[in-house]
Amino acid sequence: MKVEVRWTETAIKQLKKLDKATSKTIIDRVEEIKSDPFSFLKKLQSVPLYSLRVGNYRVILSIERNNLVILDVGHRNKIYLKY
Repeated sequence: MKVEVRWTETAIKQLKKLDKATSKTIIDRVEEIKSDPFSFLKKLQSVPLYSLRVGNYRVILSIERNNLVILDVGHRNKIYLKY
C-alpha cells in the first residue's frame, strides 16, 4: 500500500525548531515508512492517532484514506503530554 504524506503547519514549525540533522532524519524516516506504514507505527491508547519512533523523537500522525497526516513532532518526554 503506497500512501501520500501531508505535513500540518504545526509539524513543520516543530521540525524547523530542531537541528538540521535531526529534522533530516525525521523526514527520511517518514519517507521510508510510506510503503508499509503499519509495520512501523504504534497506536496511541486514548486517541485514534499513531506514533512513529525516530531516536528520542516521536512523530504523531493520523491515517486518512491513503494519506499519512503528520500532526506533530517532538521529544519523547513532552510529545505525549498533548495527547
